Amino acid sequence: MTLPLNGITVIDLTHVLAGPFCSLQLQELGARVIKVERPGHGDDTRSFPPFVDGYSAYFAGLNHGKESIALDLSTPEDRRIFDALLERADVVLENFRPGVMEKLGYGWDALHVRHPRLIYGAVSGFGHTGPEAGKPAYDMVVQARGGVMSITGEKDRDPVRVGVSIGDIVAGMYLVQGVLASLITRAQTGRGQKIDIAMLDAQIAILEHAVALTTATGVPPGRTGARHPTITPFETFHAEDGLFVIAAGNNSLFAKLCTALRMGPLYEDPRFASNPARCENARLLKRLIEAITVEKPRQHWIEVLEAAGVPTGPIQNVAEALADPQILSRNMLVDIDPAPGRAAFRCAGNPIKMSELPEHKTRSPAPLLDGDRQAVLDWLGMADATVA
Repeated sequence: MTLPLNGITVIDLTHVLAGPFCSLQLQELGARVIKVERPGHGDDTRSFPPFVDGYSAYFAGLNHGKESIALDLSTPEDRRIFDALLERADVVLENFRPGVMEKLGYGWDALHVRHPRLIYGAVSGFGHTGPEAGKPAYDMVVQARGGVMSITGEKDRDPVRVGVSIGDIVAGMYLVQGVLASLITRAQTGRGQKIDIAMLDAQIAILEHAVALTTATGVPPGRTGARHPTITPFETFHAEDGLFVIAAGNNSLFAKLCTALRMGPLYEDPRFASNPARCENARLLKRLIEAITVEKPRQHWIEVLEAAGVPTGPIQNVAEALADPQILSRNMLVDIDPAPGRAAFRCAGNPIKMSELPEHKTRSPAPLLDGDRQAVLDWLGMADATVA
């Protein structure tokens, strides 16, 4: 089978998470990704724990299947190699602060003149325009400033960061979308374009109910813990042995829930007959449901509710999730093959399932720093170039 991005070459100057997450998705779809790293140091995540035999599992999970060449873009020799890479590239990705690439002579304006078909993807904390474009940012900064932390956590307690780095990851996903859209446009026009993704913008884009509530009412939502702010019942509930979730997202599902829990025609009670009414009386409804569910274990109620067609499930830790038969059946935990003398790792599989996209159970290793230099130079016809 031909992978969707077979024949596309990505020159990846990014490091840490947002950019590498983007280039990983492009690699999973078939692109060749050549990771350009700093000599002697490389991507910061090479030093992130946990380690197996001295190699970072974090780095391996984000960079498997890529190639690495170390280049110092302040030296004429390495600039010559980088220029040759740009001649062959379809996409270049960077996540420096705005202005860094311009100082190196590789900003969008300069590259677009020299390589009009090249697609230039940039991801940064605040984007390349606006009064604060030059400020540095990390995931937690944009989660805080973008409003996400204000709605995450329990009522009357301190805001908390979302447990995964959604500031970086969502920005990386939007960068993937921009690259794919630009490849389609280039096929029509023959011209590349610049993609400017701000992590802060991406946080605003995922505030679906929060933006609607704030703009419609003038009142920003607060923290509601596990409870959905506009759907009820849609949260955690106590059983005899702990918590589980129920998500009855419409009137029909609520009626099924009442029947399954033998609560009588509660769905006809004016306090609970519609979703707005249930939201208004959410605390009372939770108490009524839990008066029943605390009598038996979680698994009992999950089986009862699933049989009734009500969306429900256990709250699993990561180890339990990675052992879940449904997740495993979808090839969402795969092995990273070890290179000679190096450790093997496991990582998340590709969630993009396509009828013509092969499902492999293993992935190629993550590259050693500068480990593909000679192969890249040979491909460029520069076998005699200085070896770092």
